[in-house]
Amino acid sequence: MNIGKSIAKLRCDLSLSQEKFADLIGVSRQAVQKWESETSSPDMENLARIANQFGISLDLLVLGRDKREMEELRVVKKIEPQYDMINGWDSYADNLMIEYRQSMDEGKDLAQYEGLFQAVSGMPKGASKEKMSNILFEMVINAPQRSDYAYNEPSELPAILALRPEKKIQMGAIPANLEDRIRGAWVGRICGCLLGKPVEGWRTNVIIPFLKETNNYPLHRYLLKSDVTEERKERYFTEYKLALENRAYADAHECAPMDDDTNYTVMAMRILEKYGRDFTPYDVSRTWLEAQVIRPYCTAERVAYRNFINGFVPPASAVYKNVYREYIGAQIRADYFGYINPGNPELAAEMAWRDASISHVKNGIYGEMFVAAMIAAAAVCSDLPSVVRAGMEQIPKTSRLYESLTEVLEWYESGVTEKQAFANIHERYNEKNGYDWCHTISNAMIVVISLLWGKGDYSKSICMSVEVGFDTDCNGATVGSILGMFYGTSAIESKWTDPVNGALDTTIEGHTRYQIDDLVKITMKHIKS
Repeated sequence: MNIGKSIAKLRCDLSLSQEKFADLIGVSRQAVQKWESETSSPDMENLARIANQFGISLDLLVLGRDKREMEELRVVKKIEPQYDMINGWDSYADNLMIEYRQSMDEGKDLAQYEGLFQAVSGMPKGASKEKMSNILFEMVINAPQRSDYAYNEPSELPAILALRPEKKIQMGAIPANLEDRIRGAWVGRICGCLLGKPVEGWRTNVIIPFLKETNNYPLHRYLLKSDVTEERKERYFTEYKLALENRAYADAHECAPMDDDTNYTVMAMRILEKYGRDFTPYDVSRTWLEAQVIRPYCTAERVAYRNFINGFVPPASAVYKNVYREYIGAQIRADYFGYINPGNPELAAEMAWRDASISHVKNGIYGEMFVAAMIAAAAVCSDLPSVVRAGMEQIPKTSRLYESLTEVLEWYESGVTEKQAFANIHERYNEKNGYDWCHTISNAMIVVISLLWGKGDYSKSICMSVEVGFDTDCNGATVGSILGMFYGTSAIESKWTDPVNGALDTTIEGHTRYQIDDLVKITMKHIKS
C-alpha cells in the first residue's frame, strides 16, 4: 500500500471529510486531495503531523502494515525485561528479605523498616517492584550502624589485620613429604566434595532416611547410582518433590565430576599461572570473566560476575545489590592459597582476602581467610586444635565468625559430645532457611566440629560434615582438604580415591579434564615461585 492510499484509508476509517482532515493537520483540502490522488506526496513534517494527530506509527502510514501486534510493538514507549524470566540469584527485588536479615546481622539500623521490606518483597514482579527495591538498596548502603552493635567487622585488609588476636600458634618446619601433603590436599578435597555432592540441597529429614534405607547410616561410603531403585525414585519424588536421578553418584562418572567447589581451586591455580603471587582483586575479576560463562557461578559469585559485566570493579562488585555477601561462596575458594603457602598462614590469608573481596564482605571474607590459613598451618602443625587456632589468628577477634568458632572450641574442650555439638548447630541455624543453610558462619562451625570431633580420621570427618546437612559438598571438600594436607595421601582410603580415577572435570575454559598428578606439579611450582 502506498502513502496516498494509506492516507485515504485512514481518513475514511475515521469518517472525516478531506476538509476536516486537512484542518486537523494544518494543510489545505487541495493538499489532501493531491496526496490521495498521488499527484504529490506529503513531506516528512506533514507525515509526522498525521502520525502524531491520529496516534499511529510512521510504519503503518508509510508501509501500510496494520497488524495490531506489530503496531503495539512499534509504539511502545519503553522496553522492559520479562521479570519472571530473571534468574532468582540475579534479582535483588526477589531477595529483599535476605537483604534485610543480612543487613540486620551486619548491625545496620534498619529495624523500623522491616514492614517496608516485607511489603515490597510481597509485590508482584515488575517495574514497580524494581523501583521500590532500588530505593531500599539506597537505604541499605546509607544506613547507620546500630549504637548497641557488639561487633567490629571491617572488610579492608589493614583494618582486618589490626583486629587479629595475638599470635600464639607456632609453625613447624616444612615437612619432607610436602608433595605428598599437597597431593593429599587435592585428593582429600575432591573426594570430600564427591561425597557431599549427591545430597547437596537435601535437608537432614531427607538425608538421614535415604542413608538408612541404603544401609549407609552412619554415613561411611559414597552414595551410589545402585542405591536409587525405581520404587525409591517414585517415592522420594512424591514425598519430597525430589528427583533422585541424574545426581553425582560416585559410580555414575569416570572421574570426579565438575563442581563449583573444585572449579574454584583450579581457578585460583589459573590466576597464579597468569598473574603470579602478586595478583590483585581486579586480576581475579578478569580471570572469572575469561575462564567461565555465568552459569556455573552461584549466589554472591553470580552477582559479582554480573557486576563485573556492568562495570563494577572490586570492592564495589562485592556490595552492589549483593544480598549473599556473607554466604559460603568465598570460603570454598580458599584452598589453593593455603596449598601454595605451607607454613605461612598469614600470607595464605592475605591472598584469600584478595580473592574474597571481589564478591564478599565482613564474615564472608573472613571465612576464606580462615580456611586458607588453616590449610597452610595443616602442613606444619602437629595437632588439629592448633590448625584451627592458627586459622582464627588471621581474622578479627571482634567478629561474629571468631566468636562462633571460639564457642566451638569451648564445646570441644569442655567435653560436649559430637551429637550435642551438631544439635547446637541445628538449634541455632534453620537448615530449611536458605540464609542459614548457606551462610559462612554456620558452615565454618560444621567444618571445625568435623575436624575436632573426627579426631583426625579422614573418613569419619568427611562423613560427619556431610551427614549433618547444610552445604554438604562444600563442607566435605573443606574438611577433606585440610586433613589431606595434615596427613598426606596415606590417610585417604582407596574406597574414596578409586572412583575418582586420578582425574577431575571442571568447567574452566569450557570443559577441561585435569589429571591430579598435573595439578600437584603445578601447585609445587607455585610454592617454589
